[in-house]
Amino acid sequence: MKKLFEPHIELVKYVMDLRLIRQNIVASNLANIENPNYKARRIDFEEKLQAALNLKESGAMARTNERHLPTSVLVEPDFYKELEIRVVQGEDSVDLDKEMTIQAKNVLAYKTLSNVLTKEFQLLKDVIVEGGK
Repeated sequence: MKKLFEPHIELVKYVMDLRLIRQNIVASNLANIENPNYKARRIDFEEKLQAALNLKESGAMARTNERHLPTSVLVEPDFYKELEIRVVQGEDSVDLDKEMTIQAKNVLAYKTLSNVLTKEFQLLKDVIVEGGK
């Protein structure tokens, strides 16, 4: 059955949700920076996400044969339900520079994903508008 949205839109939504969780954890770490017994927490999902998408460490899709054409990311619609995320209690106290670096990278990745969705919906809008003429 055809759907209105491509499967990768669901994937982008899911990864954006994970980025939001990471942002909240970093904010919690920064809020507790003065607490001497607080250990920084982390969320790890990138490696499992790459494995689920069959991506190499470089982020490129693995090609099993040289004659295969490069492809975009093809995902099963519900694969992310099996993806397990972990929130890890750190072994060290909160490092301001480390947290700010994580936060900056996370914001950049979130904005990039947001731009991808914006472009997808703009294309969908263009199809609807032009199809009505």
